[in-house]
Amino acid sequence: MATKFFSCDGRATRRTFARLFLGLLTACSFLPSLHAQRVVASIQGTVRDSTGAVIPGAMIIAINADTNLRRTVISNESGLFSIPELPPGKYRAEVSLPGFQTRVVDNIELVVGQEFVLNTTLQVGGLAEQVTVASEIPLVDTSTAQVSGLVAERQVRDLPLNGRSFDNLISLNPVMVNSSAIKQNTSSSVGPGNYFSVGGRRPGENIFLWNGVEYPGGTNAISSTPGGVSGQLLGIEAVREFNIVPNMDAAEFGHRAGGQITIATQSGTNAFHGSAYEFLRNSALDARNFFDRQVRPTDPRIPPFRRNQFGVSAGGPIQKNKTFVFGNYEGFRQQWYLTKVAIVPDAQARKGLLPDANGVYQPVPDLNPAVLPFMALWPEPNGPSLGGGAAY
Repeated sequence: MATKFFSCDGRATRRTFARLFLGLLTACSFLPSLHAQRVVASIQGTVRDSTGAVIPGAMIIAINADTNLRRTVISNESGLFSIPELPPGKYRAEVSLPGFQTRVVDNIELVVGQEFVLNTTLQVGGLAEQVTVASEIPLVDTSTAQVSGLVAERQVRDLPLNGRSFDNLISLNPVMVNSSAIKQNTSSSVGPGNYFSVGGRRPGENIFLWNGVEYPGGTNAISSTPGGVSGQLLGIEAVREFNIVPNMDAAEFGHRAGGQITIATQSGTNAFHGSAYEFLRNSALDARNFFDRQVRPTDPRIPPFRRNQFGVSAGGPIQKNKTFVFGNYEGFRQQWYLTKVAIVPDAQARKGLLPDANGVYQPVPDLNPAVLPFMALWPEPNGPSLGGGAAY
């Protein structure tokens, strides 16, 4: 069961939101800008005229639809251009040159690590004349890393996840296998997160990059898999998309022989947006497990289970078209009881009586009566008697 609602906006909300993140912005302003390969995207291509001849000196402007970020470049003598370091998102590209019609390409969706190819043909005409076309998804994608697996924004946001650990979406790709179930059979040095085998490599050989910065496991063990004490990697509301490259055969990759998982986070935009959410699971909605023993037909013996995941996310402009902020908080509360067979004191032992060699119950010699109340710390037996102890 899940509940999610949108929080309204307003001037007071904006002021409160700005104050909330003022300290964070102040701290972040002293940090250097970090860009790693394959985290951002780029647009590149060639500008030609109607005869196929290359056009040098053309102006190409890439505009982000959400933040109005603008990047401008000029095509070189070979008609080539490249706009690097573009955050993932939706873009509009404008190509112009005096004596030619301006060509506009809308709805360019850039994803993590993509090198979008935009080859443009300009027609003779006035600069004020404009030809607008919509970007189309190619039948064969040659603009992202070879044999990569992109988990896009819509998949991260809409696909249901038990535990809301977004790294479970890694298994959507065919060369990735979730191997978390075998952790209990390995050494105690493994980390608390989920484990994945990428392209047949060991889970410890993967590398996770969070906005270009290596994101190791949250433990002092030798572990490359991130994860919290809950065993889940929370914060799915803050994740925009991520890309998995299974083969480290390009110059921009390295450090580990397994897969490279590049994660891009959400960011603020010119439109203020936010949400509050709670995801609930409990035993009142569960059926009895096969191993949950029934003492009476009216007693299903379902172990108590309570899980609440809740939080809030918000993003918006501090200064329109210039400065943006986004924040997310997610809480995790869980009570989980599992059925387990154990030996506990039976009714006679709780009175200080134990069987002798003939199976006759006798008082324990020199028994201190003050010990007997502590017998209540053990659960009452509900299985067969084993002579002084009973199965629970």
